[in-house]
Amino acid sequence: MAAEGQALTAGEYITHHLVHLQNKKQTEIIDFSVINVDSLFWSSLLGIVTVLFMAYVARRVHAGVPGRLQGLVEMLVEMVDNQAKGIVHNETSRRAVSAAALTAFVWIFLMNAMDLVPVDFIPQIWHVAGPAMGFPDYMRVVATADLSITLGMSTFVLAMCLYYGIKVKGLGGFVKDLFSAPFHAHGFAAVLLAPFNFLLNLIEYAAKTISHGMRLFGNMYAGELVFMLIALMGAGAALSLSGSLLFVGHVIAGTIWALFHILVITLQAFIFMMLTLIYVGQAHESH
Repeated sequence: MAAEGQALTAGEYITHHLVHLQNKKQTEIIDFSVINVDSLFWSSLLGIVTVLFMAYVARRVHAGVPGRLQGLVEMLVEMVDNQAKGIVHNETSRRAVSAAALTAFVWIFLMNAMDLVPVDFIPQIWHVAGPAMGFPDYMRVVATADLSITLGMSTFVLAMCLYYGIKVKGLGGFVKDLFSAPFHAHGFAAVLLAPFNFLLNLIEYAAKTISHGMRLFGNMYAGELVFMLIALMGAGAALSLSGSLLFVGHVIAGTIWALFHILVITLQAFIFMMLTLIYVGQAHESH
């Protein structure tokens, strides 16, 4: 973080906490050769935790009165299945899509929940361990506050939409929809409108994918910033004459925001899951 005996200013503190541990320094606005190693590590780790958690519960499912853990998972499965029944009408597709949506909900919830870990806890550990292993002193733990992660997930949802669109309608039917909707016409007018239909469909797919990822990223990034500002109140308590008031404000604001953020992280996971079901469900429908 800062050099020994040198304190960070508020701006330097926030800037430091917003820098990723990367394989190389980013020099351009868009550079696909740059990898945010910390986001990749935490998202992969929590993805493994998600799979192991679901597998653990599945192996211990039994008839009769379920335990608390089994009851929680059954409630989640029922919630996703009920939503999927009203959106994805193809029963065969619904099983696979529901499984993907449930996995996304649990995975995103766990990644979002990393925002509830004290903002300096893991970075402070990395401050000692990272440089000792030859790594830069940067570590961000909320993977969903990284646009590359959220857009990667929304791009996977786009791939699912294209897959089911072709699977259900056939390649010919899928291509026909691209060129015949939303402006339906017949004869020569259909030929004239085909390029505009195709362009509008490309824009629609791009807009869905970008907004799907940006919505999750924006909410989690903002939440991360608020936690940093609250942490600065605690740091200011030790440096200000009104330190006791700042400390009280730090505790009250941190508690209120953490309790509110529990709702935010759950809601954002639910919204991503619902949009996944909606977009894949729309891919099954012909215009």
